Amino acid sequence: MSRKRLIYVMDPMCSWCWGFAPVAQALIDQAEAAGVHTHIVVGGLRSGGAALEPTTRDYILEHWHAVHDATGQPFEFEGALPAGFVYDTEPACRAIVAVRELAPDMAWPLVKLIQQAFYTRCLDVTQPAALAVLAEQAGVPRIEFVEAFDSDRRVQTTQADFAWAQGLGIAGFPTLLAERDGQLALLTNGYRPLPELAPLLARWLERAADA
Repeated sequence: MSRKRLIYVMDPMCSWCWGFAPVAQALIDQAEAAGVHTHIVVGGLRSGGAALEPTTRDYILEHWHAVHDATGQPFEFEGALPAGFVYDTEPACRAIVAVRELAPDMAWPLVKLIQQAFYTRCLDVTQPAALAVLAEQAGVPRIEFVEAFDSDRRVQTTQADFAWAQGLGIAGFPTLLAERDGQLALLTNGYRPLPELAPLLARWLERAADA
């Protein structure tokens, strides 16, 4: 029996991934209806670093406004990226990896919770305590999450996700791939609206069903 899945390469603190979230949800549902599951790979948008400089903050917020204008996704701009904020996406990515391994069905719900918290409530999702609360909301017991999140294994697995995406030459998010028996097909690299992507996925699902 052939192996088929979608691979969604993203970062929960990537603004275009937030803009793409409704499209991703629709495509995930479309694939799920055909019996094809989605595997989330975290890409590592920004890792480590120092507190944002004012000019960098302004540059990022310009991007957020562009995403809002292009997609209609909500943003809370007042109070976003406060002074001293370190835009390190590794902890949020590691939270996804931890939940992906503990309870795979909860990984996508956690992605959405992190995105909503960061972009619409200005929650600092670089903080492990905040991520533990969100994981619990997604259905993962806090104690189990914290143990998994803090483990060296999850740190290594997160870095392996980053390396896998980089090894494929994926430099931008969101990226959506369709995989059949190890063969990858690119559906999109970057934001595209649902009317463009749904037919592409439908054709791939049809071919995959015939394989």
